[in-house]
This record gives sequence, C-alpha cells and structure tokens, in this order.
Amino acid sequence: MGLGRTLSVALTGVEGHVVLAEAQGSSGLPAFTLSGLPDTACAQAPDRVRAASASAGLALPQQRWTVNLSPASLPKAGSGFDLAIAVAMLVAEGHVPPEVVRSVVHLGELGLDGSVRGVPGVLPMVMAAAAAGVTRAVVPCANAREAALVSGVDVLPVARLTDVVEAHRAAAAGVSVPQPALPPPTCAGTDDPPDLADVVGQEEARHALEIAAAGRHHMLLVGPPGAGKTMLAERLPGLLPRLAEDEALEVTSVHSVLGALPDSAGLVDRAPFVAPHHNASLAAVIGGGSGRVRPGAVSRAHHGVLFLDETPEFRRDVLDGLRQPLEAGRVVIARADRHVSLPARFQLVAAANPCPCGRAFGKGVDCRCSPRAVRAYFGKLSGPLLDRIDVRVGVLPVTRTALAGSRGESTETVAVRVAAARTRQRHRLRGTPWRVNAEVPGRYLREELRPARKVTRPLDSAMDAGLLTLRGYDRCLRVAWTLADLAGRPAPDVSHTAQALTLRTSAGAAA
Repeated sequence: MGLGRTLSVALTGVEGHVVLAEAQGSSGLPAFTLSGLPDTACAQAPDRVRAASASAGLALPQQRWTVNLSPASLPKAGSGFDLAIAVAMLVAEGHVPPEVVRSVVHLGELGLDGSVRGVPGVLPMVMAAAAAGVTRAVVPCANAREAALVSGVDVLPVARLTDVVEAHRAAAAGVSVPQPALPPPTCAGTDDPPDLADVVGQEEARHALEIAAAGRHHMLLVGPPGAGKTMLAERLPGLLPRLAEDEALEVTSVHSVLGALPDSAGLVDRAPFVAPHHNASLAAVIGGGSGRVRPGAVSRAHHGVLFLDETPEFRRDVLDGLRQPLEAGRVVIARADRHVSLPARFQLVAAANPCPCGRAFGKGVDCRCSPRAVRAYFGKLSGPLLDRIDVRVGVLPVTRTALAGSRGESTETVAVRVAAARTRQRHRLRGTPWRVNAEVPGRYLREELRPARKVTRPLDSAMDAGLLTLRGYDRCLRVAWTLADLAGRPAPDVSHTAQALTLRTSAGAAA
C-alpha cells in the first residue's frame, strides 16, 4: 500500500486554486475511484492515466486505486489534472521519489501514447501557484510560452510522461538535466491598428472618439448605415495606450482560459477589440454556461473595447446584463453552489441606426418608420443602461464636400494627445486605486477635487430641470476633467462642463 501526493491547480472562472492530488493503492478488486467533484472530462482521467502509463513503460498494477483532489468541495473541471494524478500514482508505486514532487505543480492532459498535451488556462494556473508560494511547475511544451510569463516560478516544459519521470528522478539524485530553453516573453498583437485617417469627415465624432479614448468613457454612436460608426469604433483601440504589465497579465489570462491565445502565446499588451454578433446569447456576452462557468465577451474585452453594432437588435436581457459590469468592472455569475467573479472592465461603444430602416438622417430618402416602431426600436436601450453612457454622438451621412476635403489626423497623431491626457490623469490620481477619469467615484470628484460653483452651473441647472440624474451629473464631471486633460488645463472650467453636458444630452444622439 502506497500513498503519493503532488499539486495541481483548479480554475474558477479565471481565478486559480492550488489543489492537492492524492493517490493511494490498496489490495482489493481492481477499481479506480476519483473524488473531489470532478466534471465529466476530469472524471475520465483514470482511463487516460492507465493507458499513458502503460505506453510509457510504467504500467500501474491492477488494484484498488483511490484518488482525491483536495479541497474536495471545490469543483474540478477539465483534463488538466491528468498529469498530477499520474505523478501521484507513480509516487505511490515508487517510480518517482515523493520528496521531489510534493511541492511541484503539474498541469497537462495525457494522451493514450504517453504524450503530455496542452490545456487552456495555464497562465492563470501558474499565477495562482506563484501566489501560493510554489516555485516549480511542470507544464506541456504547448503551454511553455505563457507559463514563462510568470516571474518567480521555475517552469519545466515536457512532451511525454517519461520526461516528467526522468526529470524528477534526476532532481532526486542531484543530477543536472539539460532543459529545453524557454522562448523569451514576447508581446502578441503587434500588428498596426487601422488608421483613423481613413475615416472621411465626421469631425465631431472623431473628437468625441478622442475624448472617449482619453478618459475611457463609454460611447453611443447614432447614425444611418454607411456613415462610419463601425470604422470609428474599430479605430478606438489604436488610440489607447499599451496596457501596463498587470493589465496585460489579466487580459492574457482571460484569453488563456478561453484557449484564444495566438500561436506566439505572448503577452497581450494591446487593448482587445471584441464585437459579438447581435444574436449572441446572455452567456456568450456576459459569461456563464452550464457546468463550468466561462468568460463572455465582456471579459474578453477586459481593459479593451466592447463594440455592439446594431445595439437595439441585441436581446433586452443581454443589454440589461451590461449594467453591472459597466458600473463595477466585474461580472458575478451566481450558481446554486458557488459565485464566480469574472473581470470585465471594458469600454463600451454602442452603435445604432436612427430608426429601424436607418433612413431618418438621409437626404432625399423617405423614412416610413412609425413613431411607435422607432420607440420600440430604441426601447431595448433602457434608461439605466443609457445613464451609464457618457458620450453620445450623432453621426451624420458623409457629404461630397467632406469626401473631397483633406484627410483627418492619423491614429498616431491623436494617440499622442490621448497618452498625454492619460499621463495627467495618472499624476493627479497617484496614491489612489484609480488610473483614468472614468474610474473615479462621484464623491471624490465632488468633495475632494471640489469644482467651483460657477464651473458646475450648467450641470446644476440640468439636474434641477430633471435632465440629469446624480449618476449623469458625476459622469459629466468625469468627461469635463478629460476635456481639461486634453487641453492641458489643471482643472475644468465652465466651457468643459458645458461641452460634457452637450455630449451627454445631444439631441442628435438621443435614443
């Protein structure tokens, strides 16, 4: 009778939890019991482990095996526990020294031929191991690049189960075994973004896009088809600064869990751009799913841009589901046995036509939509959702004069001003948990920064007239600070608050 132990990691959303894999062999009828709330893929590990061990020349005896993944109350999902289960069983049989693997994390799926295959989510798993004090991790070669992004952990990439056994035997004997060189950490998504200069005309919308980029404000574009709403939205990520290291790790972790990392598996340091189709389900956009909870589009857009084209065509429950992440920067998926928190600090860009047919702004074209149809079209954009959108712009059709005019500023030129405004925000907000104006709570804006009464007079009048809620008041203040940052001013003046109010209540963009 032997007992083997080693470590692995379970994922809950994108958060990792170190798991102790225990294996014990005892006399009795041949059986294999796996406990610890495994899902279907994890529960099939015994068959893969037996076949892989036999192929590696390390056949396990036909006896009663009991494997526990502790804590047993934590659900275990996926095939990434195969390698840890196999190593624990090999320790129990004396094939691997127990003292070597007790504090080593093993991640990977086993093939029937003894190969170690890649699994999604290795980056957040290794990050969780490092946070728990683990200094060694054995991962598949396919996941070596992303695992190497975590500092403080010695990563051993392996291709076969025999490689794992040989490496641990050599470590126990004090023999240095040459390890495959890990590729240096790289950055994914280095392609040049689309150029803002390609957008013809639309000076007002371009300026609003710059404001949204500088303060990370949510934005609504209303205009007829072909006016350039999609082009503007696609160029927003190019205006945003590159992600800080901690932000890039968060974004890359989400992509890792979804198995969406590029072939280079480098650090995603550019703001992602996610544009789900309007028939996407609630689980696809917000996150969820039966059994294992998976991040949705709002999490894939974390620290980036979520673009909803034809926003009124989305389901009402999907749009209302955006309200929590827009306010809190996270999504909490509730299940009967657990709550899963997913990161979702994205920048929303919503686009809509002025009416169901889209011809309301067209010249010489009749719009035959009834007032009732128009109300029903925009009725999906609820008041609480619109109240969370800071910048609303009407995008008019492009004229022949604009087409014959000179090209607008390039993405590179505008990005310089956006970066300068972001630098001013970071300097002003140093010592606080916030980095951009859109994150600053209203109370801090009203009490700590204390704008003068004459500066807030346009907002006070609009609030007295019922045109602004308190949330809208605070969001106008945020936009006013962004306008001041773009202008290089130490604080907003009355012109900035008036412009912020116009951007929020513009009749051309009112839904």
